[in-house]
Amino acid sequence: MSSTLVAPPKPPPATVTPIRPRGFHRRDYVVLFGSVAASLALTWLVYAELLPVSGVQGFLLVWAATFLAIYYIALREMEQRVVARDRVMNALIAMVAVAVVVPLAIILIYVTAKGLHFLRISFFTASLDSIPPTASADQAAGLHAVVGTIEQVGIAMLISVPLGVLTAVYLNEVKGRLRRPTRIFVDTMSGVPSIVAGLFIYSMLIADGGSFSGFAAALALSVLMLPTVTRTTEVVLRLVPDGLREASLALGSTQWRSVSRVVLPTARTGIITATILGVARVVGETAPLIMTSFGSYSLNLNPFSGPQASLPLSSFRLFQGTAEQVQMAWVFAFVLLAIVLILFVAARAGGRRQTT
Repeated sequence: MSSTLVAPPKPPPATVTPIRPRGFHRRDYVVLFGSVAASLALTWLVYAELLPVSGVQGFLLVWAATFLAIYYIALREMEQRVVARDRVMNALIAMVAVAVVVPLAIILIYVTAKGLHFLRISFFTASLDSIPPTASADQAAGLHAVVGTIEQVGIAMLISVPLGVLTAVYLNEVKGRLRRPTRIFVDTMSGVPSIVAGLFIYSMLIADGGSFSGFAAALALSVLMLPTVTRTTEVVLRLVPDGLREASLALGSTQWRSVSRVVLPTARTGIITATILGVARVVGETAPLIMTSFGSYSLNLNPFSGPQASLPLSSFRLFQGTAEQVQMAWVFAFVLLAIVLILFVAARAGGRRQTT
């Protein structure tokens, strides 16, 4: 008589609750806002009432640390430790982002409120030498500064962009023996203070009998603009697919022809973005212009002869004058800030087109 062996039934698989740190529900909002309220009350009690200290900065730092501690403890008691750590880190990153954005927003709003109120069309049609020294702020004239800024930044762009692109091509495409020292030199230049660039041009061109000019200012700005253009262009060239280079070389093209006909046209939008970022980097510089272009209240169309004005330098000098001139300086600062914002928005838009 034969008997058949029956295998015992398999136990059902254990149900594992998935950990979803990003899931945020109504209870999580209660914990978040409760932690904020509790940390605020505790910080006010300890910092403002018990300890002999004061100050807004210290209060905010203690409040942030107390909030993170209370928030972590509450989450650890209600959720898994992984969820608690993830959400506390998200809260910390959000706090750092707010700490960076809020001062920038305050500066933007403050400069706009101060300068936009006195901005008139005559600002772009007249120079400061055409108005009396006691003129009101709504008579501010900045044609000489706008023209000087355009010429100086334009010359600096003509010098820096070709050199920066060629240097980036050497670093990413040619990869010669001097690649490492060249990259170290470019990285070092990106950290050079702007006053050092102005002193260098002053000692080379002006100290030995030369004269102040917009061209000298453009040379100083090009020293500051070159590393930004080089590093950004190098990053853009890395994004070009290697398949395009290999296909061009497989068809018998030389390396230079592949770079000029395939790589650079593919990265054209990114190179334009690098140029805009480089211009935005130097358009607001004041320190190198004090000892190179020196500044002027009259319109000087020739950047190679005589002192020349610019928006940041004119704003700096007006801030040292009378109350009416200080109000005029806010108009110059607002126009300069608007130019920088336009350049950064254009760079962001170009970067999005590059990624798409």
